[in-house]
Amino acid sequence: MDSDVLGLVEKLHGSPTLAVIAVAGAGGPAVSWLLGVAGASRTVLDIQVPYSAAALEELIGFEPRQAASRETALAMARSAYRRALRLREGRARVVGIGCTASIATDRPKRGQHRCHVAAWSSEGLRSHSLEMVKGLRDRRGEDAVVSRLVMMALAEAMDIDGEIDLELHETEGVDVRTVVYPDPLRALLAGHVGSITIANRTPAHAVPL
Repeated sequence: MDSDVLGLVEKLHGSPTLAVIAVAGAGGPAVSWLLGVAGASRTVLDIQVPYSAAALEELIGFEPRQAASRETALAMARSAYRRALRLREGRARVVGIGCTASIATDRPKRGQHRCHVAAWSSEGLRSHSLEMVKGLRDRRGEDAVVSRLVMMALAEAMDIDGEIDLELHETEGVDVRTVVYPDPLRALLAGHVGSITIANRTPAHAVPL
């Protein structure tokens, strides 16, 4: 494990935020990095690896038009977030991370090698999309890039200030899209969350002497 990855994982394990992570097609090294450093139980509630089409459909609740897409990553992150809400104890802050990718394999691929990583929390969502230069790396190299992007997305979702080198080629870039809800009511109205809790606090009235 490289020093920048190790340093970031240690910061993640020191955060009070908990996560459920789902990766499909790539991202296995990120799972190993998180679980390979002491303190993982303080960060990870669950990790899911829906590798078959049926497993992915079961996770997100529908058959995606394209497995390796921004929409699928967001659906995975949403499902991960909802699972995190069910698994957490108390009122701990939770996030859901979804990663789906199409990378080099043992046969040529006609399409582009790409990945999409999304983060979902009560405050909003963020997606990262990356198209990699085909033929520049082998499968292991592409998987490492995807995993570094997963770590970066998780750190951002947990509000962790940590740098990690994605090790991109000069022609590669990450397309980042963010939606932030300034308050819970707006998140509810947008359909981002299913419910909110409003405390009923009646203001005290002054009684004249």
